Amino acid sequence: MKKNPILRETSHVLIPVILLFALYVQFHGDYGPGGGFQAGVIFASGIILYVLLHGIKKTEKIISLQTTKLLAALGLLIYCAVGVAGMLLGGLFLEYNVLAADPVAGQHWGILFIELGVGITVASVILAVFYAFAKFEK
Repeated sequence: MKKNPILRETSHVLIPVILLFALYVQFHGDYGPGGGFQAGVIFASGIILYVLLHGIKKTEKIISLQTTKLLAALGLLIYCAVGVAGMLLGGLFLEYNVLAADPVAGQHWGILFIELGVGITVASVILAVFYAFAKFEK
């Protein structure tokens, strides 16, 4: 793809749109279909397209393998923190009703943060797996 100017320029236009669509899916997930997993996959695909255009070395200057590992842990931490917060507020693990004074608002905030944790984890794990395969040499 590096030698084809049409594909290269089209991809440069599409990458920001792909990443923006991933954010839309992420934050629309608590109102309708979609959410963290789908957004994570879409976001990772935008970064993978960038790798195909510019190579793994240039991409790792932006988001390294170490960063993807830290982000995977952060996403899992966000997910678990929501569950523990529910327990500390008198509910069960991942019971969102107790996260706010209004149970509906608690559901909204709980799902929003759970989906955020899932999205961060999925995107970073997919990128880590892609980096592992991209660096593999015979």
